[in-house]
Amino acid sequence: MNGPLAFRGVEVPAAELAWRFSRSSGPGGQSVNTADSRVELSFDVARSPSLPDTLRARLLARLSHRLVDGVLTIAASEYRSQHRNREAARARLADLLSEASAPPAPKRRPTRPTRGSKERRLAGKKRRGETKALRRRPSD
Repeated sequence: MNGPLAFRGVEVPAAELAWRFSRSSGPGGQSVNTADSRVELSFDVARSPSLPDTLRARLLARLSHRLVDGVLTIAASEYRSQHRNREAARARLADLLSEASAPPAPKRRPTRPTRGSKERRLAGKKRRGETKALRRRPSD
């Protein structure tokens, strides 16, 4: 758990991850009031030396709405124990970074509709127009 965080072949050393603990709301009864079970895991995407420049740019662009001064923060408080919340936050951070660092999908090569598809579309439109014309009052 204290080792490096790995995603898509990139390893982020544990020293670059910042942990904060606080009291959690939710289940746990009296232990919630005394134990710091809520976990916040922060990772400075903008200034991390372990990220290649191209990957950093991609992460900054895709996660821009979640970053505060280039720092990505994940909070976990769904479990009663701090240990399980640490694992949850770490897994969520790895998933988020892996998803955001995925290479962009290949561009769609635009194609033109075939002659047959154009004819079928126009024939369908004509049929529909004739059906509607039959509903009208006959003109004198």
